[in-house]
Amino acid sequence: MNGKYLLDTNIVIALFAQETSVQQQLANTTETFIPSVVIGELYYSAYKSARVAANVSRIDQFAAGNTVLECDTATAKEYGQIKNGLRAKGKPIPENDIWIAAIAIQYQLTLVTRDGHFGEVDRLAIETW
Repeated sequence: MNGKYLLDTNIVIALFAQETSVQQQLANTTETFIPSVVIGELYYSAYKSARVAANVSRIDQFAAGNTVLECDTATAKEYGQIKNGLRAKGKPIPENDIWIAAIAIQYQLTLVTRDGHFGEVDRLAIETW
């Protein structure tokens, strides 16, 4: 555990739901980051919701108040390695999750998630909150 975390979509949703356990864990971190892919997934959920304006505003505020890590060429290289490793194992995971894992590995961050399939990604440090 290095105290530096990348939050997956399900953790941000838990944070929005004010889950005490996630809030407590977050209070004990050194640094937290959000992948741009997660922000995209959150916006997708907002646009298909019944409260579009309120949800989009909440995500806007959340993104503005956090460090959002974007994908670049180095991320793409990690993505390629991860996807090929998963292909070789016969263990595919959702495309967006490969990008999220690539950002975590690129920046040497621990991914906080509730999705077990991330365990298939080599070199990825994971915590479940």
